[in-house]
Amino acid sequence: MLAKFRTAFTLLLLLTLFAACSRPAHESNFSDKSASRGSSGGASSQASDNFDYYLLALSWAPEFCASHGGDASSSECDPGRHFGFVVHGLWPQNDDGSYPQNCAPARPVAEQIVQRMLAIMPARGLIQHEWATHGTCSGLGAQDYFANIEKAFKVVQVPPEYRAPQQTLGASPSDIEQKVADANHAPRGAFRVSCSKGEFVGLEVCLGQDLQYRDCGSLRDCRARQVTILPTS
Repeated sequence: MLAKFRTAFTLLLLLTLFAACSRPAHESNFSDKSASRGSSGGASSQASDNFDYYLLALSWAPEFCASHGGDASSSECDPGRHFGFVVHGLWPQNDDGSYPQNCAPARPVAEQIVQRMLAIMPARGLIQHEWATHGTCSGLGAQDYFANIEKAFKVVQVPPEYRAPQQTLGASPSDIEQKVADANHAPRGAFRVSCSKGEFVGLEVCLGQDLQYRDCGSLRDCRARQVTILPTS
């Protein structure tokens, strides 16, 4: 009798452990809103609207298309469009170098919003990705998040020589940052040039949650002495 009881108890214990290990992963992947942020940097899934500032990432379309073989999935590379700066994303960031991502389940962005955003984010997949990965951490609904992207993009004044250059340009990252700062009557520290192997990849703009310029702090800068800026046509 005792042996049968032990056997039944062991079986019950094994079933309990199996059920615990089989719990869907999504039930344990969400951090509490009050959880502390790490100081070593990196992504986390911490809850929305608990961040220090926005990073507006502007991609230089000619470089993207040249390095991706004229990506057919993106109208950014349509030879008839001649895009210069396009929006890559508006990313919640923290002063300690960390950044929240994937803060909540995301429904697909409504087609009406997608159609409106294609003028400055010319890739449907990118729009959906940015909402799921970054927008869900903004504390905003999709409509307000993308409205903020539109507003932030319109705020940034691009110096005339960088709007639609007809020939390849060369400049130092510091010169580009200073010219953009002057055009926006903002501190140079609010802008960071992004580069890859000496090619101008884009511009990162640091904005408070009120979309006012602010210093980027320790955000990494392009280390090239000079970058090549490809023409828009």
